Amino acid sequence: MQPMDTYTALYRHLLWPLWEAVRGRPTRARLAYLERSQFRPPEELEALQIGKLRRLLVHAATHSPFYRRRFRAAGFDPARLRSLEDLERLPLLSREEAQRSQAEMIVPGSPLLEKSTSGTTGQPFRFRYSPDSEVWRQAIKLRAYGWAGAVPGAKTVHFWGPAAVPPNRTKALKIALDRALRRELYLDCARQGEADLQAAVDVLRRLRPTCLIGFTQATVQLGRFVLRHGLRSWPPMRVICGAERLFPQDRPVLEAAFGAPGSVFETYGCREFMLIASECEAHQGLHLSMENLVVEIVDERGRRLPDGEVGQVVVTDLHNLAMPLIRYVTSDLAAAMPASARCACGRGLRRLSHLEGRQQDLLRGRDGRGIPGIVFNSVIAGLGGKVDQFQAVQRRDGRIDLFLVPGPDYDERVVEGLRHRLAPYLGELPLHVHVVHTIPPLPSGKRRHVVIER
Repeated sequence: MQPMDTYTALYRHLLWPLWEAVRGRPTRARLAYLERSQFRPPEELEALQIGKLRRLLVHAATHSPFYRRRFRAAGFDPARLRSLEDLERLPLLSREEAQRSQAEMIVPGSPLLEKSTSGTTGQPFRFRYSPDSEVWRQAIKLRAYGWAGAVPGAKTVHFWGPAAVPPNRTKALKIALDRALRRELYLDCARQGEADLQAAVDVLRRLRPTCLIGFTQATVQLGRFVLRHGLRSWPPMRVICGAERLFPQDRPVLEAAFGAPGSVFETYGCREFMLIASECEAHQGLHLSMENLVVEIVDERGRRLPDGEVGQVVVTDLHNLAMPLIRYVTSDLAAAMPASARCACGRGLRRLSHLEGRQQDLLRGRDGRGIPGIVFNSVIAGLGGKVDQFQAVQRRDGRIDLFLVPGPDYDERVVEGLRHRLAPYLGELPLHVHVVHTIPPLPSGKRRHVVIER
């Protein structure tokens, strides 16, 4: 980690405590707690989860008509919860069901904050959560970012999605002051034209930040632009990737463009819970945010899978008492590492070994079998610099349109090579390859490698 400069030290020990006091937020105290608790043994952290989970479930049964009815139908007494495995007696909660049942899920009289998902997988989900949950989310984020060297007050550039418009001038001024004090600059990663990428490079050259935090694939595209034009002129910075999966072939690009070996950190989260898991300095999987969330890897019936097996990621928020989300299906696929396999960093937080993608990225074969969309990433990664970007779209009739943006080493043999290597996975599905100049990101700034028409 880089030594703390004068402003960072001033912010952390004077300006931040004062600003937190003005805002009435105990984030610093929660962060201090988390920096201690992360080194507790896994069994102690699990016991902590069980206690918080029992509190949440009893609260939900007492105050939420939705959960009171749900627990009764399952014959489930939350006060008798003894282990995390007891959760398997409860049904999974889909986003659609949560959207439909919000009025009955919300605890009457609770103070509420509101957010919305980006809607990249369908209709946006507007959900509520408690102010206390927000403090825990911010503290968890600060801890994880700190593993990468992005400590409060350090100079940081966020290559992030388009910012929401503040509801009023007062809120806009608060956000601007907050970011100015923290020395955070936000750039719109959805703008990916040559002039936009050059403007982002100019900012990095001028500011020389400690850390670059960005949407994964947008930041990879910026990195490729830097390397293609030989634009790097800054010392190594840390790179924190979020919002999308970091593929193995992306890490060397980011290290070469912005940092150094070991300077890229993957995070995994979603709008409903913020950070679910994060990579530490040992780079041996992603540590789960155990003090804030219970994360399960389950099959389609909600039964826990053995460590190492890929399944659905299901999350319970331990601190959202305003609108409890219990066994909420994220639609992401991942695998857990054994609790006995401790990370070299010494933290007791359990880990995900890897993220597999999204359930919605399963293509449909002619025989009805699912084909993981990640096969396109794996095959195209083997082409090196021949393909810069791609997107696979499965149409309603089953055919696949594969769009390619040529890389510097592209030649006419690429298309036939791709057809040959994809054939064992796609079987009889028709494949149409289109060579294009660009693949625009979604309005949110994210990039979808696989799109399934429903």
